[in-house]
Amino acid sequence: MNDIISEFIDYLLHTKNYSKYTAISYENDLNDFIKFLCKFTDNTPSLQDIAKTDTLTFRSWLADRSKRELSHKSTARALSSLRTFYKYLSRHKDINNEAIELISSPKVPRKLSKAIETTDVSDMHSAIKELESDVPWIAARDWALITLIFGCGLRISEALSLTNRDVANSPNSLRIIGKGNKERIVPILPAINIEIEKYIKLRPFFSTPEDKLFRSVRGLPMSSRMAEKVIEKLRNYLRLPDYVTPHALRHTFATALLAGGADLRSLQELLGHSSLSTTQLYTKVNMSEIMDAYEHSHPRSKENI
Repeated sequence: MNDIISEFIDYLLHTKNYSKYTAISYENDLNDFIKFLCKFTDNTPSLQDIAKTDTLTFRSWLADRSKRELSHKSTARALSSLRTFYKYLSRHKDINNEAIELISSPKVPRKLSKAIETTDVSDMHSAIKELESDVPWIAARDWALITLIFGCGLRISEALSLTNRDVANSPNSLRIIGKGNKERIVPILPAINIEIEKYIKLRPFFSTPEDKLFRSVRGLPMSSRMAEKVIEKLRNYLRLPDYVTPHALRHTFATALLAGGADLRSLQELLGHSSLSTTQLYTKVNMSEIMDAYEHSHPRSKENI
């Protein structure tokens, strides 16, 4: 079984172009299932045993995860990993299992993110100047990064993957490689280019066109955790809500476009969502904000209409 799982993980990495961390999650989920089968059947399962696994066994595994108090979200992901593995076996090993398709995934409530107030984003700029007054290039870097995520709707990993070549000569658009190695083109406003140029001029490190745009204090590529800490520091300084994160900046970009009349398909392209259903969550957020405003300010909100 270990050889088959290794082949599957290699397939995810090199054929499907999954990230290393995603592949590790799949491997952990499969190992969890195999470990359960060992206890459930009192035997080390073979590939034939995997092929013949029935609905009772699958449901017993889900029940076992529930007893271990694993979250619905974690279990839904694990079941998805298992389904993908069985699809791989069907296509590449001619091993079919119909029982896995009869298993329902646990219901996972989808949380609606909250947008950041535009005034709070403006306050971040002032806060950066105060907090990093002794290191102007760091202040310029942090504001350029925030402006880029907020103005282009990028994921933090996408912003940090940009190179100097990508932003050379103040381009009108950026070529972004997103999840699943999917490419998209995102427009970039002149105001964002201006902030990036300010940062590049102040940056104390020599950089080649291929080097990463955003650098740490030591001159190394800036990590996602470093970027998260920048927002955490600003959030604490300004006493902003806990939902103010790098992702919330991307979310604010999306809700602002939707409120401005952008259609869902265009928004899906800009955000790099593989599924329109993911983008449709923003319509629920927008309606939630509208209803909140209605209930708090409309003169007839408390009346029976």
